[in-house]
Amino acid sequence: MKRFIGFVKKEFFHIFRDKRSLFILFGMPVAQIMLFGFAITNEINNVDIAILDRSQDTSTKEIISKISESKYFSILQIVKEEAEIEDVFKKGKVKAVLYFEKDFSKKLVKEHTAKVQIVTDATDPNVANTISNYINSILSNYQQEQNRAITLEYQILPQSRMAYNPELKSVYMFVPGVMTVILMLVSAMMTSISITREKELGTMEILLVSPLNPFQVIIGKVFPYIFLSIINAAAIVLLSIFVFHVPVNGSLVLLGLESVLFIVTSLALGILISTISATQQTAMMISLMGLMLPVILLSGFIFPISSMPLPLQLISNIVPAKWFIIIVKGIMLKGVGIHFVWKETLVLFGMTLLFIGLSVKKYKIRLE
Repeated sequence: MKRFIGFVKKEFFHIFRDKRSLFILFGMPVAQIMLFGFAITNEINNVDIAILDRSQDTSTKEIISKISESKYFSILQIVKEEAEIEDVFKKGKVKAVLYFEKDFSKKLVKEHTAKVQIVTDATDPNVANTISNYINSILSNYQQEQNRAITLEYQILPQSRMAYNPELKSVYMFVPGVMTVILMLVSAMMTSISITREKELGTMEILLVSPLNPFQVIIGKVFPYIFLSIINAAAIVLLSIFVFHVPVNGSLVLLGLESVLFIVTSLALGILISTISATQQTAMMISLMGLMLPVILLSGFIFPISSMPLPLQLISNIVPAKWFIIIVKGIMLKGVGIHFVWKETLVLFGMTLLFIGLSVKKYKIRLE
């Protein structure tokens, strides 16, 4: 036991002496959660739009006023002719043009119908679709205000309620995903270079002839990073709560335990990469390139897994991040308990045992 404790202390000394490792462990996670939390968003604010008003009557002025007063749009330009629309888009600042037809108010009163064309710059389809939806919402709100005095029989008035995220804040979706990506990449990347560092420094032979068995070496390599990654996870959760105001509706204790389990899973995967890599550079490349794309694309972080082809849906089941994102969203946003996420927890626990078992086996092979 004394030998094992001494080995763990040695690993701590290695980490604290390496300034690059400390930066990756503590600097990168904080910087990434701040950057991703503020930069990654599907909301729009202060989008520049142009107006082509061929009617210039009371109704169009009221609508334009409602749009300009909203925090979502800023009227940058007034267009006089339809031919100018393309030139406006080519300049790159204006993302949408609102085109009111001639005699808008008259048609609204006499024919009960008037047309507004929303022309958007669809070089970014998602942004264009979001802008269109926002403008449609403002127009719908104006229409309801005008129709308050009108009563129609058999009116169907659908009402939508967004559970768990009533304000549709994109940060609610991105923070759990970013938390998962950071813990996965940092944990796996740091441990992936641990054994390969021993090889490059020429100290691997000392481990090979030491009285420590392979399991003790693997656990000794992982243990310091468990402690440091828990500090990272706590910092990320605190930033999520106090900076981005993401609620934790479930148990903080359960969230902490699940985070520790995921950290151990990620560290075990990093150790497995370390045992099969000959150099630190190779280990870094495998952990970065081999994990980053699957974690981002196949975890459900950005793209819904249910929309993917069946082969990719099946492959996503071997990505640990997929299961942890389900757990984090369930605990933080839905307030669920262990009886709702026990299956995902068992999957992560099984993956941890598998990665540690393979690491020990690979390490044994190198002893022969």
